[in-house]
Amino acid sequence: MNREFIEAMEQLEKEKHISKDVLLETIESALVSAYKKNYGTAQNVRVVIDPDDGEIAVLMRKDIVAEEDIEDDMIQMSLEEAHEIDPRYEIGDAIEFAVTPRDFGRIAAQTAKQVVVQRIREAERGMVYDDFITRQGEIVTGTVQRKSGETMFINIGRAEGILSANEQVPGEHFKVHQRLKVYIMDVKKTTKGPQVFLSRSHPGLVKMLFELEVPEIQDGTVEIRGIAREAGSRTKMAVYSEDENVDPVGACVGTRGSRVQSVVDELNGEKIDIIFWSDSPEELIANVLSPATVEEVIIEDEEEKTATAIVPDYQLSLAIGKQGQNVRLAAKVSGWKIDIMSHTQYEEALAAAEAEYEEDLEEAGYDEEFSQEESPEVPAADYEEELTEEEPTEISEDEEPEAPDEEPEDIAEPAEEEAEDAAEPEEPGDAEDAAAVEEPDEEVGETVEQKEE
Repeated sequence: MNREFIEAMEQLEKEKHISKDVLLETIESALVSAYKKNYGTAQNVRVVIDPDDGEIAVLMRKDIVAEEDIEDDMIQMSLEEAHEIDPRYEIGDAIEFAVTPRDFGRIAAQTAKQVVVQRIREAERGMVYDDFITRQGEIVTGTVQRKSGETMFINIGRAEGILSANEQVPGEHFKVHQRLKVYIMDVKKTTKGPQVFLSRSHPGLVKMLFELEVPEIQDGTVEIRGIAREAGSRTKMAVYSEDENVDPVGACVGTRGSRVQSVVDELNGEKIDIIFWSDSPEELIANVLSPATVEEVIIEDEEEKTATAIVPDYQLSLAIGKQGQNVRLAAKVSGWKIDIMSHTQYEEALAAAEAEYEEDLEEAGYDEEFSQEESPEVPAADYEEELTEEEPTEISEDEEPEAPDEEPEDIAEPAEEEAEDAAEPEEPGDAEDAAAVEEPDEEVGETVEQKEE
């Protein structure tokens, strides 16, 4: 009988994927509960099951104390009683001895049955939770098992997943026993076992579908830097590759669009925009606003990540999208707050800002054009005073001026020498004639006339 018990444990190990040791520990704990229920809860006992032959033994443990210190003879034993069993025992030791009842097999089978089944279920649920918690953020293929209102319960193998109405895509309808791919969004432990929450509208579903279809994403050559989705309508995905020889957009699209078409088919025709990621904010914003063409991107605030995109007048509605969908998805992918302006609106805004600036200048008392006399910065009178102060001062006869670098005396002397030559006679006779030469011009003229007479 005991050998059959061990074989049953081995079969459960194979079917439930639960370790044999875990099962034995669970059964031992259940048998301890059964023994205490039938033979007293105060007894300090433990159950041991031999893993080879299945023999069950109930062992009672007592602490050895002095006879006068005994308070409870169910858990304590005097030193004299211990020496009767083995003289080597001392005070402070513990002794275990078998107390297995004769009819314990029948009692154990009746009392421990429910506990054993419950513990096995708990162990199985724990393994299911550990399995799916590591797969959080992945996609699995499941089958619609049943429906409860708008909530669908998906069979995903060892567990039953919950696909709520909020996580379903508008317009999608699945029948019972129909297969579909779902995204594992969250896993929680409950009293009824692990609950796996699934989603069909999560952006991670699109990301994982591309990982399955594009080998370059699996090996890390192509990275998905950003993704935004409005389930059932449109998805924007920004991709990047550090390898210059790899086109990340082309790798995701595939030959003749085969790769992206597989994802679109799984999503029942949802539109997918694949754009090139750039570390430059201007280039990134221009890319995420596709299919619209962007003329210019103006960064308003780098810390707050706000920018304005200028587009042609005829593409304003295309850049904004239906009910603002295109710019909304672009903002989510890039992480920037984007304002859209047409070319005409931008020029009008510039003209209005310039007019307001000129108006502010006029209110402050400044004119754009003013004359030198009306200039508030350099008045004409002050300018003349500055020039006057810079003119050289006159030098008296007693003071000798310093010789300038270019010797200006050589320039002034020829005119003075010509005047002296004209006034002097060729051969002055005495000192009076020489003195007369140095007198004013009128006296010189009279002297000349006297000599001619």
